[in-house]
Amino acid sequence: MSEAILKVKNLKTYFDVTKGLFSPKQIVKAVDGVSFEVQENETFGLVGESGCGKSTLGRTIVKLYDPVDGEIDFNGKDIATIKGKELKTYHKEMQMIFQDPYASLNPRMTVGEIIKEPMVIHKIYETEKEMEDRVVELLKIVGLKPDHIRRYPSEFSGGQRQRIGIARSLAVNPKFIVCDEPISALDVSIQAQVINLLKNIQKEMGLSYLFIAHDLSMVKHISDKIGVMYLGSMMEIGPSNDVYHRPLHPYTRALLSAIPIPDPDIAKKKQRIILEGEIPSPINSPQGCPFCTRCSQATERCFKERPQPIKIGERSVSCFLYEK
Repeated sequence: MSEAILKVKNLKTYFDVTKGLFSPKQIVKAVDGVSFEVQENETFGLVGESGCGKSTLGRTIVKLYDPVDGEIDFNGKDIATIKGKELKTYHKEMQMIFQDPYASLNPRMTVGEIIKEPMVIHKIYETEKEMEDRVVELLKIVGLKPDHIRRYPSEFSGGQRQRIGIARSLAVNPKFIVCDEPISALDVSIQAQVINLLKNIQKEMGLSYLFIAHDLSMVKHISDKIGVMYLGSMMEIGPSNDVYHRPLHPYTRALLSAIPIPDPDIAKKKQRIILEGEIPSPINSPQGCPFCTRCSQATERCFKERPQPIKIGERSVSCFLYEK
């Protein structure tokens, strides 16, 4: 079994959204006590509804946001509180692919300048020629042409722009990449191409991924393990096939029941689990289980106590239903 390259323990990221000086204090608990591990050369898929804290968790791990509590152990070192030169060194090891391929690229820079910029910041190469050769090599790796180096982002399609973003993330030879919904803004016909590209790059370069998405079927295709988030908390973690075919948590079962099936005969027989009630506000989240207000199996205890993760073989589920 490979070593864990990333260990996240009880991570919390809160935002103060108090509107006025004399208004009651309001804190958004975007990430509220999340724990998980990612092994070397592994893809950890992170799924959940919009607003559940997936992207905030990813941005906290790469230190775009500062956590208020918890540990981010990367290669044996807790980087939750690092700053300055240490943070710069960390960013060389961990990169991010952003969700929006239109907003994440500087429209005033050429493709060559965009990909070269991380090399300049981290002083990867000594000469301009070495950097330009590496940029051309990266363009080929992501399926673009060497002559694209002089063009601007506006001259490319959404899929091509995302490939440029992937090339930029590879420029400093990282060990870990956070993929923040890298295919959600792309056409369906392009999504599979980008997923296959990421899998090929991972195999060739020995990378580890945190792959964030809201499409469980797509996450199953690329991930070794899956974590299911709801309202800032991790509901279930387990091997991809196990979570997909034998979900444990009521929320995971509801998510899977919503996946469209292309065969109309099978789709008619499938039972859809409809979640009733409103998603609670992350400012006033439930005292007990985060999912208790929408769970058909919730008991009085669920509204009062927060369930702790329960280990079941290779899996972990935060639900009182599985207590012995």
